[in-house]
Amino acid sequence: MQTRIAGLLLLGLCWAFAGQAHADTLYKNGPVNGICDIERCTVDAWTINFGFSVTNSFTITSPSTIQGFNFAVWLYPGDTLTSVDWAVGTCTFCSDIGSGTASGASLSSSFMFTNTYGYDIWDVGVTGLNLHVSGGPPDAYWLTLQNAAVPSGDPVYWDENGGPSTAWTECIHDGQGCIPSESFNIVGTPDSGTTPEPSSIILFGSGILGLAGILRRRLL
Repeated sequence: MQTRIAGLLLLGLCWAFAGQAHADTLYKNGPVNGICDIERCTVDAWTINFGFSVTNSFTITSPSTIQGFNFAVWLYPGDTLTSVDWAVGTCTFCSDIGSGTASGASLSSSFMFTNTYGYDIWDVGVTGLNLHVSGGPPDAYWLTLQNAAVPSGDPVYWDENGGPSTAWTECIHDGQGCIPSESFNIVGTPDSGTTPEPSSIILFGSGILGLAGILRRRLL
């Protein structure tokens, strides 16, 4: 019985500390803005296919590992996003930290609502990045999206929300310009060297003391 209790206690400690490494939101650029209500009507979005690419700044203040991100897109009814090219860098449209194509298992979509213009708004998640950043001041990093694809070949639009980010567009046709920023979140974990919270230290210490007491009684 004592051995079973000790095992359960160890399992609980492992679970508690595993929870410390779960992915969290490292940066949030405001809510999805694909709606138009009685108080505001700033509904807009920007194309991320047909040669258009869009880059948005984001800030992470401490060393962290970016595991993924999510963003909102406008699609014609019946369309489903199948892939999108992404890049993360230290300047506009840069990919010096990492880049790739999200598709298949690394790309997920969740339907949100149909807006007043008749577009379906989807929350798109991209995973599997594993990018280390050291942390820095505002506008230290940039997320770029382009070459989004749907089976029908229709346009794909990244939802604009006027969040704290700075956004730029670039197109093979007309150069670049500043636009309101888009809705997106950067997801990841702080580096393992981050100091654990006091509550975690207390939990761990209490668990060790309890386990030691159980083993001591078992040996006596």
